This record gives sequence, C-alpha cells and structure tokens, in this order.
Amino acid sequence: MFLTDAFVMATFTVPEKITTDPQSMLWLLPLVAAISIVYKATKLPEIKFVNFLKETVILFGSIVVFMFVTALVLYSIAWLVIE
Repeated sequence: MFLTDAFVMATFTVPEKITTDPQSMLWLLPLVAAISIVYKATKLPEIKFVNFLKETVILFGSIVVFMFVTALVLYSIAWLVIE
C-alpha cells in the first residue's frame, strides 16, 4: 500500500505536459463539461433531468464555440502581425 501511495504522490511533483497542438486541446472538453454541469447544478432552481441535460448541453456548446471563435480571432491577429 505504501508503494502505491508513494507513486501517486510522486505524480504531483512533476507537472503534466500539455502542449498546444490540436490533439492536446481535446483536454478542454472534459473541463468544459465539468464546469457546465457544476454551474447548471448550482444555478437551476429545480433540477429535472431533461431540463438539466438541455441546459448543460447548451452551456457546453456555447463555451466550446466561444473558445473556438476566440482561438480563430487570436490566430488571425497573430498571422496578420507576423506576415
């Protein structure tokens, strides 16, 4: 048991390397899903499954679309400055 605990604690000594390539950006999706679920769970006055799921999916989609549009705008600005 001690060896397993030591390995788990050792993983926190080195930060996880997440690059900025498109494949690594997929780590954004579980984070956005968790944020959407927690936010809607705290903001809806009463939680009914269908309504909760609909609101969570709408928030998830709007965050992902906003992040995508923001990335495109920043990429375009960087391209204009460099070229």
